[in-house]
Amino acid sequence: MEGLTGEALYDFVKARCPKATSKKIVRASLLALTDPHLKDRNILDVIYALAIKHRLDEGAFDDGDDEPAELAPFQTVS
Repeated sequence: MEGLTGEALYDFVKARCPKATSKKIVRASLLALTDPHLKDRNILDVIYALAIKHRLDEGAFDDGDDEPAELAPFQTVS
């Protein structure tokens, strides 16, 4: 119940998984929110805050992730 939050949590994840990019950490955080076994509101709030903060940070995805962005195809409407 009393654990890491904010930057301390992000720094912990980066220390444990140094090759993890911000993009992958955000994806993992959002995926964790769908875990049916995770029901503690405080933990869910911390995970959500981590994902949102790093998703909205400018340059959060400018950290060497070579994965190409997937764009939806452009479609015209008749």
